[in-house]
Amino acid sequence: MDDQNNPGYTKMIFYLILFLSVVLAGFLLKTISSVIIPVVLSFILSLVLLPIIKKVNLKTGIPWVVSSLTIVILFFVALLGITSILVGSLSGIVAEYPKYESRFMSIFQLIAQNLDFEIDNSKSLIQNLWTSLKVREYAQKTAVALSSGVISFSKTLFLISIMSAFILIEMRLTKRKIYYAFKDNREKVSRISHQIVNQTVRYVSIKFFISLSTGVLSFLTTWLLGLDFPIVWGFLAFIMNFIPIFGSIISVGLTTLFSLIQFYPNWGKTLFILIFLTAINMILGNILEPRIEGKNLGISPVAILISLSVWGYIWGFTGMLLAVPLTVIIKIICENLDYMKGAAIFLGNDPRQSNSNKTAD
Repeated sequence: MDDQNNPGYTKMIFYLILFLSVVLAGFLLKTISSVIIPVVLSFILSLVLLPIIKKVNLKTGIPWVVSSLTIVILFFVALLGITSILVGSLSGIVAEYPKYESRFMSIFQLIAQNLDFEIDNSKSLIQNLWTSLKVREYAQKTAVALSSGVISFSKTLFLISIMSAFILIEMRLTKRKIYYAFKDNREKVSRISHQIVNQTVRYVSIKFFISLSTGVLSFLTTWLLGLDFPIVWGFLAFIMNFIPIFGSIISVGLTTLFSLIQFYPNWGKTLFILIFLTAINMILGNILEPRIEGKNLGISPVAILISLSVWGYIWGFTGMLLAVPLTVIIKIICENLDYMKGAAIFLGNDPRQSNSNKTAD
């Protein structure tokens, strides 16, 4: 009985239950990902659009419901327009494939000679790749994933838009609901919700404009150098920049690889694209973004890597896009729970810097 009344024993039981709950939650999130992902994306989108709707409502006097529906519809139409442009560009890549196959075959022959791959000149590039590199299984999986993704994208986008509209309409009553639902802890709950909204909006907004700048500069670079389908490479740079650390490497690598195929055997433009796109990502992502973002998020680089791995395993590519904002939300919740403050410290940066920043504030 004495052990059960010991605070240390209580904490141990709490952490054990918490660990089991986290494992179970991860399993459920992965199992029902098709249901949960649209809901989470709708909430994140609602948090980002919330400040815009507030400003429209205050400055123009347009009712909250009308403002919410208008903003969501405009977002939906804009995204559909961008999607149609991308689909057209990707269709162009497929149509122009024979033009690039001969150049890719020349590069593949060079690689095969250096790495002792078996190559049959009487076969096409794809046949040689499947024979030498054994990528038939991966190609089939990729084709199935892409086809199913294209079919379900419009349905998911429409569902997210509808859910976001209802969430935004409901948010006008959030303060009132917190006031009546949490009579004993309404101040703490209000503070947590306010921090989550502010930090999420700040991160997504900064990341959006940095990613947009990266995409625009990548588009201009590839367009000026004559690389085919610059819209695709600009959008690739934009969307992959939302994935910390690895996203920029993947976008620069794919763009450089395509430029090598198009401009081969001329290496000059390919080298310039590699250097210039790398410089764009380094300056915007590693110099400008941290200065704008400051230390408000306070997420450790190790925590970011772990979150990318965990959320990527649970939700795939979407999980990697949402890894940082979800980690920020988890860190804010942990900071406001007595038993979880240690976890918040491990998720954050140097504790001394955090304390000095709070003191300065």
